[in-house]
Amino acid sequence: MKENNQSKGIVILGSTGSVGRSTLDVVERNSDKFHVVALGARCSVDELIEQTKKFSPVYVVLTDENAAIEFKQKSSQLDSVPELIVGSEGLITIASLPEVDCVMAAIVGAAGLLSTLAAAKAGKILLLANKEALVMSGELLIAIAEQNHATLLPIDSEHNAVFQCMQNLANMQVKAGVKQVTLTASGGPFLYTPLSELAQMSPDQACAHPKWKMGRKISVDSATMMNKGLEIIEACLLFSIDVSMVNVVIHPQSIVHAMVAYQDGSMLAHMGFPDMRVPIAHAMAWPDRINSGVNGLDMTKHSGLEFFEPDLQRFPCLRLAIEVQKTGGACPAIMNAANEVAVQSFLDGIIKFSEIYNVVARVVEKLEPVAVDSVEVILEIDHYARQTATQKINQLQLIPNI
Repeated sequence: MKENNQSKGIVILGSTGSVGRSTLDVVERNSDKFHVVALGARCSVDELIEQTKKFSPVYVVLTDENAAIEFKQKSSQLDSVPELIVGSEGLITIASLPEVDCVMAAIVGAAGLLSTLAAAKAGKILLLANKEALVMSGELLIAIAEQNHATLLPIDSEHNAVFQCMQNLANMQVKAGVKQVTLTASGGPFLYTPLSELAQMSPDQACAHPKWKMGRKISVDSATMMNKGLEIIEACLLFSIDVSMVNVVIHPQSIVHAMVAYQDGSMLAHMGFPDMRVPIAHAMAWPDRINSGVNGLDMTKHSGLEFFEPDLQRFPCLRLAIEVQKTGGACPAIMNAANEVAVQSFLDGIIKFSEIYNVVARVVEKLEPVAVDSVEVILEIDHYARQTATQKINQLQLIPNI
């Protein structure tokens, strides 16, 4: 790793997504401290070209072959042409480069698993924005990070907030005196929608998050609160705590991101504007602080903060995730895979919003929760869960609407 007075090399996996763009914004504001070694994306060629013009990465990865051909054709626009690597294996390559200090793991879903594990194996500072990779791999990712002296830092605003409330402990394995961890949730776009209308909600309505501008998959997860369910599992793994110690409250204003209660009656809360650049900047600079580009809070303008318990009838995915974490083993990986398939089917107009939970719950009930002890097992579980979810969705299509 570099000395504190030297620029750190960073790789951004998922550079054209919302977290990737926010990371590059922080890099630009702190160009004396960070430089981009490599960028990875799936198929957003024009945006990747613009990012390459501005940040001059040495390597660029595109996992989509057609996009890679288009990038190569348009690379004549660039003053400095990076080495282009095609395919998902390229993500593993750039995550492991010796000149890299930090890896931002911001690829959504199971697609980010192997490159995240590669960064941990290479002993990098792993900035973990891909919650699904941790949910799928469970304690395996934590163990790999520890074995290879990687530093695992959370980017999700809630987990980064918990991390700060737990005194910024490296790899977050110390929890002395902690009584309860509370994650806050905005409630998403359907917090006040009548239950009778939820089945008819469209993908565009589900993606219209009231506070965050995110990708479509994670926006739907926020609408079902599966996102918060995944975060409960992630919190248990990151902070080595039982699910009984994790609580969720609805906080529509999204000013408080998490709270940690201690045995002595103290409670520490993390507050800030709902902008991903705040946790990104914190993790990138840890244990120091840098400019995120986000203004601080004026608490005289935020006096009406609300907190209340989530309605598990409205958000059954949250209840399912808690049950899954209690069961353990492969159950979280099964739930995650089934959810990815169900959400995509909803976005494609194949199933209704209310059927996302039904599909995921049926898959979790059907598949055996075996132990997760290798990457091969994880991938096999993921494959069968996706197959089963697809079968359940096909069965739903055979049931006539009444």
